Amino acid sequence: MTDIDEVIIRAHREEWARVVATLARRLGDLDIAEEMAADAFATAVERWPVDGVPPSPGAWLTTTAHRKAIDRIRREARREEKHKEALMLSDTSQPLGAIDDDRLRLVFTCCHPALAMEVRVALTLRMVGGLTVPEIARAFLVQETAMGQRITRAKAKIKAAKIPYGVPLRADLPARITGVLAVLYLIFNEGYLASDPDKEAVRSDLTAEAIRLTRLVRALMPADGEVAGLLALMLLTEARRAARVSASGELVALDEQDHGAWDRELIAEGHALVRARLASGQAPGRYQILAAINAVHTDARDVRDTDWSQVVALYDQLVRLDPSPIVRLNRAIAVAEIDGPQVALAEVDGLPLEGYHAFHATRADLLRRLGRSDESRAAYDRAIGLAGNTAETAYLIRRRDQLARP
Repeated sequence: MTDIDEVIIRAHREEWARVVATLARRLGDLDIAEEMAADAFATAVERWPVDGVPPSPGAWLTTTAHRKAIDRIRREARREEKHKEALMLSDTSQPLGAIDDDRLRLVFTCCHPALAMEVRVALTLRMVGGLTVPEIARAFLVQETAMGQRITRAKAKIKAAKIPYGVPLRADLPARITGVLAVLYLIFNEGYLASDPDKEAVRSDLTAEAIRLTRLVRALMPADGEVAGLLALMLLTEARRAARVSASGELVALDEQDHGAWDRELIAEGHALVRARLASGQAPGRYQILAAINAVHTDARDVRDTDWSQVVALYDQLVRLDPSPIVRLNRAIAVAEIDGPQVALAEVDGLPLEGYHAFHATRADLLRRLGRSDESRAAYDRAIGLAGNTAETAYLIRRRDQLARP
């Protein structure tokens, strides 16, 4: 890869959402906005190696995309209105609404309440988060082809229903916040444990961006408990990042992590947010409960000091809000610490998560603890086959290979 290619790729990652957001806002058509941005980057690949990288690559890309959009509108113009739309691209006096950040504005824009929740989340992850269709499919535990069709249908519905890509105003935010938080959480999760084996095991660029955007949302909606809960959850999870992957590139489980490597400043901030939500007296939502669970883990000086009874009680609250198989799987892991692996295994075995690697990894560990090595090895093999993260795969292989041979 040449230096030019690296600059283009870096600019793509940093500027893509900004270019698309600007064009989508002014053109009212996300497909055209994405196409023009792609054309600008393609032009950069052709011209920069010859002309040299411009002093401000991001500004060059934005300007080029604007010009291409104007050219396209003028070529296709059949009525006076089309010419007016072209002129709008040069008008910098348009109001920006309640959101100043381009990427966050586009997240709120894509999370339009006219679309089903899963559809708006998937579309936003693709258009704004930069996640690939396979990565999004893994996040939703569905087939890649099904997810691709879902995103395609979402774009078609937007066009057919003529849903405007207007800049959301402050009054629009509450109707869109649930989808926005889901998007930010999934972007963070992809960074926390990347599902693509060709990428780094932990993508700090994604976790940092998710935290940055969530801080902006909190500034917009300081009274929303779930916003505070999601920020606390991210901070308490990010605090353990330095201890999560060994020098050899293997995932380090929570019970094996060096607590001294945890970021105490992030933990203190996360704990303060959790305490503030508890003091509010309001019924907690999903993200607030997940943050409280992480607060229990990060409050323990040693894994042996973890208050597992409190963790299970919090999961009981979460199950009442979200009785999904994944929540019940995580609850069973905590139950194993109190009632033993046999009780936990009975709960896990009934869950419909055959295509989820963590389901098989959990079964493998519980079977190992019960001394059922052959069954444990088979479960580890299944988990290894489904896991995409290289660090997690290395960890699972080691645990499998440590099993006693018959």
